[in-house]
Amino acid sequence: MRIKSGDKVQIIAGKDKGKQGTVLSTMPKENKVVVEGINIAKKHRKPTQTQTGGIEEFPAPIHVSNVKLVDPATGDATRVGYRFEDGKKVRFAKKTNNTIN
Repeated sequence: MRIKSGDKVQIIAGKDKGKQGTVLSTMPKENKVVVEGINIAKKHRKPTQTQTGGIEEFPAPIHVSNVKLVDPATGDATRVGYRFEDGKKVRFAKKTNNTIN
């Protein structure tokens, strides 16, 4: 996957199209990412002895094909490529050709 935890991404499809957020976690086996404040789902919880009940909101996973990395230099959504610099594999923004850490 070309997206990592902590990356700023833009949603390109779905109900949250156009919004930006930070990746909280990645699920490489399912090709999904969890983005802060995006794809909010609700879960109804029954009260237990240790917890109060209620409606809990949390960000649900979204498929990685529906997000694009935001280039830190320009703030625009861009595709990600890989190249080798000084013997290390690094990511770069295809729009501006800048290296992404």
